[in-house]
Amino acid sequence: MVRCGCAWWRQYGNFIDNVRLFTKGGSGGMGYPRLGGEGGRGGDVWVVAHKNMTLKQLKNKYPQKRFVAGVGANSRVSALKGSKGKDCEIPVPVGISITDENGKVIGELNKEEDRILVAKGGLGGKLHTNFLPLKGQKQVIHLDLKVIADVGLVGFPNAGKSSLLSRVSHAKPVIADYAFTTLRPELGKIMYSDFKQVDISGFQLSSVTPYRTAFETIILLTKELELYKEELQTKPALLAVNKMDLPDAQVKLDELMKQLQHPADFLHLFEKSMLPEKAVKFQHIIPISAVTGEGIEELKSCVRKSLDEQDSKDNDAYHRKQLLNLQISSAAS
Repeated sequence: MVRCGCAWWRQYGNFIDNVRLFTKGGSGGMGYPRLGGEGGRGGDVWVVAHKNMTLKQLKNKYPQKRFVAGVGANSRVSALKGSKGKDCEIPVPVGISITDENGKVIGELNKEEDRILVAKGGLGGKLHTNFLPLKGQKQVIHLDLKVIADVGLVGFPNAGKSSLLSRVSHAKPVIADYAFTTLRPELGKIMYSDFKQVDISGFQLSSVTPYRTAFETIILLTKELELYKEELQTKPALLAVNKMDLPDAQVKLDELMKQLQHPADFLHLFEKSMLPEKAVKFQHIIPISAVTGEGIEELKSCVRKSLDEQDSKDNDAYHRKQLLNLQISSAAS
């Protein structure tokens, strides 16, 4: 049997995409009852996005994962108004979503220097607090990195996605001859000779995997993608026909190519509810073997070519939009 995996375009091993942190705003400073002085407010805790930061760096630099802001200054004769405590800033990468312990979204950091307040400092002592300071806010937060890969490997269990990922990248996923060896998305990075890097992520669909032909696999994968997110079908796609090292693989590949050339002739084999609304058109069909390495370099080359073509189209569309906006602006003035 020949297994198939479909690649849809646009990131684990040592990769970290979520971190749990304890945060606490600083306590306020003491008031001065005799002269009516107010203590300084406690410092706040902020999460701030930095371009060259990773969650792994954050975890290594702050292994205790505790962030506490400074205490506000006490009111005194020489300074009746106490100064504010020092703020605490947590450096994180761009693309972070912040949630509390209950899963409620606090906010997102989508560009460099974005910042979100996660723990307020306590008020300094003043008249209505009987000149006693208040404690700062405590909050446990979760930082989740919104990961977007350039390429997604899509396939049913045991299609060889992990084996392929280990072949084309430096990823080291668990590989075995039973379903659900991969329990979480795996991330790899393809390195090209011109130093271009492409991030590739693998994930699987339904666990119901009886024997099926390669053509049936493609139809069912397409239907599941349609049900999951219809937008995925608008993206460029490659078809990697894996396990070409198995006996009779070439015969089955020839049969698959005929079916893909005239798919309408074989759709009667499926229940109507299993047919996708729109068939996938593959830019390239590459026979490969993740075991022997056959076709791997060709697959990497096709991935790069398709990504470059898509980037070029996206850039052209962006420039056309900018030009149109400029023309509209000029006409309006």
